[in-house]
Amino acid sequence: QVQLVESGGGLVQAGGSLRLSCVTSGLSFGSRAMAWFRQAPGKEREFVAAIIWSYTAYGDSVQDRFTISRDNAKNTLYLQMNSLKPEDTAVYYCAAGPSISRDSGIYNNWGQGTQVTVSS
Repeated sequence: QVQLVESGGGLVQAGGSLRLSCVTSGLSFGSRAMAWFRQAPGKEREFVAAIIWSYTAYGDSVQDRFTISRDNAKNTLYLQMNSLKPEDTAVYYCAAGPSISRDSGIYNNWGQGTQVTVSS
């Protein structure tokens, strides 16, 4: 059974930082593309970042502020978020799929999400 469990969300002031983690089990983590998406109330799910091997991709709104990384030995995905803005407020989801993509439909395993709230 595949499981993805996010943690690390919370309430932070604008300009602050958070580090999200996604612990996985039941999949070949090292060979999977992994991604972070987010969804704010009333908005569509948005691509944040993705990684496969050493290749990374970022959404335009988080480029140069967020960093995605992975620890294959721990089957864990990370998202370091710096210089947070109120518009970063959303539920953040990690996802696993066969290839790297900005399209959420490519990913076939999802976590339950973790709330990130940035106050102004």
